[in-house]
Amino acid sequence: MAKILVIEDENRVAELLKRGLEESEHTVRIAGSVSNGLNAFFKEVFDIVISDVMLPDGSGFDLCRKIREKDETIPVLMLTALGTTDDKLEGFDSGADDYMVKPFDFRELDARINILLKRRKTSSANKIEYADLRIDLRTKSVFRGNVPVALTPKEYNLLLFFVRNSERVLSRTEIAEKVWDTHFDTGTNFIDVYINYLRKKIDKNFDVKLIHTKPGMGFIFSHENPY
Repeated sequence: MAKILVIEDENRVAELLKRGLEESEHTVRIAGSVSNGLNAFFKEVFDIVISDVMLPDGSGFDLCRKIREKDETIPVLMLTALGTTDDKLEGFDSGADDYMVKPFDFRELDARINILLKRRKTSSANKIEYADLRIDLRTKSVFRGNVPVALTPKEYNLLLFFVRNSERVLSRTEIAEKVWDTHFDTGTNFIDVYINYLRKKIDKNFDVKLIHTKPGMGFIFSHENPY
C-alpha cells in the first residue's frame, strides 16, 4: 500500500499506530523527535507523513514547514491532543493536509490516510518524483530538491526513461532502442557520453548519487548505491 513516516514520541501510541497501519498493509517507519523525523524524511522516500505536534525537541508545525520546503505535495497529517480551532489553523498554516485530535478511531485515521493518498495520486498525475528528484511532465521541468536542472531534450528523455525504470539494470542496447529508437552500435560510446552529461547535471553537486554503473551490464537508477 503506502510507506508511512510516523513521528510520535509516546512509545505506546507509536506502537499502536505501527501495528494498526501494518495490519492495513502499510510499511511504517517510526521516529520519536523532530530531528529524527527530518533525518528519516531526507534519507528515505515516503508516501505520507503522520506527526504529533508536541515533540521533545520542537514543534510538529515547524517540522511540517521544513518538510514543505523540500516537498510541496507529500500528504502530512497532524495527530495530536491539541484540538482548539487556533491549533488546527496553525497546523493548516504550516502546510498540513489534515488534522486529527487524540483520542481517535483508527478506522477514521485509516480512511483519512486513504483519501490523502488518492488525492496525491490524482494531483501528481502530471508529475514524477523519485527521492528528491521531481519531473513536471507538463512543463518538462526538472528539480533536485529545490534546485532547477536544465536539460536538453535528449537528456530529459534519458532521465525520464531512467526514472520510469528505476531499481533495475538497463543495458546500453535497451537504452538506445527505447530512448533513441535506434540500434546500439558497440563501436560507439554515445550512450555513455549522454549518461555522463546527465550525471554532471543531476548527480555532480549532490551527496546522493542516482545513476550507478554496473560494469559489463549497464546502468541502474537508484537512490541507494546497489553495489
